[in-house]
Amino acid sequence: MRRRLLAVLMVLMGVAALLLCVPLADSYARGRTEHLLLQRRSEAVRFADLADRTGSDADRAELSAEIGRYAQLYGASVTVVDAAGATVARAEGAGPGGRTPPGEAAEARRRALTGRSTDRLPTVRPWGPDRVVLAEPVGRDERVSGAVLMAVPTDAARRDVVLRWSLIAAGAVAAFAAAALVAAGITRWLLRPVLDLDRAVERLAAGSLGARAVSDTGPPELRRLRRHFNGMAEAVADSLGRQRAFVADASHQLRNPLATLVLQLENVEPHIVAGPGLAEHARALDEAERLEELLDGLLSLARVESGTAERGDQDLVAAVRGRVEAWEPVFRAAGLELAADVPPRELCVRALPDAAGRILDALLDNAVKFVPAGGRVEVRVPGPAGGEALVRVADDGPGVPDGQRELLLRRFARAPEHQNVRGSGLGLAIAEEIARLSGGRLEVAGNEPRGLVFEFRLPSPPPSCAEGQPYTER
Repeated sequence: MRRRLLAVLMVLMGVAALLLCVPLADSYARGRTEHLLLQRRSEAVRFADLADRTGSDADRAELSAEIGRYAQLYGASVTVVDAAGATVARAEGAGPGGRTPPGEAAEARRRALTGRSTDRLPTVRPWGPDRVVLAEPVGRDERVSGAVLMAVPTDAARRDVVLRWSLIAAGAVAAFAAAALVAAGITRWLLRPVLDLDRAVERLAAGSLGARAVSDTGPPELRRLRRHFNGMAEAVADSLGRQRAFVADASHQLRNPLATLVLQLENVEPHIVAGPGLAEHARALDEAERLEELLDGLLSLARVESGTAERGDQDLVAAVRGRVEAWEPVFRAAGLELAADVPPRELCVRALPDAAGRILDALLDNAVKFVPAGGRVEVRVPGPAGGEALVRVADDGPGVPDGQRELLLRRFARAPEHQNVRGSGLGLAIAEEIARLSGGRLEVAGNEPRGLVFEFRLPSPPPSCAEGQPYTER
């Protein structure tokens, strides 16, 4: 946006500079042409007076000598003609352009023989014309007895025009450069609060509820917008904080009486005689334990959503290898095969502390619950691509229909056929939230020929792991 705004301003300033400089340059060229006409016209008037007083050969000789000296000094061509157009005296200058242009000379001579002086010349510009023609009548009114024609070189006038145009162009360039610097400063002043707001919104959308716009520059409207945005962010953060605090506090406060209830149920069991009462007692104990698992899941989710931890660099390969080794006994006890395909070298990711291990724990725990005995679960870590590291967990279990897969990552969501499986229904939702807060994502798809594939991606920075150096999101 900054480049676009600056480009628009530069174009507008360039057009304004042209609109100012072109008329100024053209005005100077016209003024210099008028000055040339006045200079040379005064000389033509003097020659016309000499020609008007010519009555003898001596006078004609004096006229010829005068125009000859003038032509030699200024490089102009001077021609004196009588009323019939016959040449009375002529002197050719040594300047560029040769003889008088015949078309212009004929027109100027015709006007002069009718008693009219040349009152306008072609505008002299750097590229021409090389010569201009002017004429002055000899005599006045009905006493016009001839004309003086002058073909004047424009070298000096064109040099003056070039010099003045160069100064105008240099001034325009300097003014444009100064205006460009001012425009760049104004653009920066205008867009600094906008960019700051954009970064704050991005951080807020990524889950950083403490993100605020800090720039206090720019127009009053943008400063007011910053204050309103920060107020809105404070209100949102406060509302979410109260909600999460309520969930955490409620879950924590319920755990103690629930633990006491479970303990009392266990203590009562020896005193219950065999029969329907004992079966109802067992079901009540199962439900109490299930409620305890649900409260633990809510507490875990509240801690994850609090977003207080900072992202740091960690070795994904080491985390995956460690969790696979930890889960192998559990899979053997359940009659399942757990295979791992991880690269031998480290693979650095930038995420919440132990994000890879916690996500993988949720996925492997889900596989243990739903993959029947004799099944196989494979954990693969392909190479990084596109600035992300990928972990793929595939199983050959019964799978989930296409229309129900998107429900797996929602809180408390389960497929209808798995409603009686132990668990809170929060494990995958917590894993998805950890991946999101780490700057990655968790996805689920079908496996071939059956089963599910979970893939989670975490940001992979270009350098190697920085030996535990934390990364603070900017």
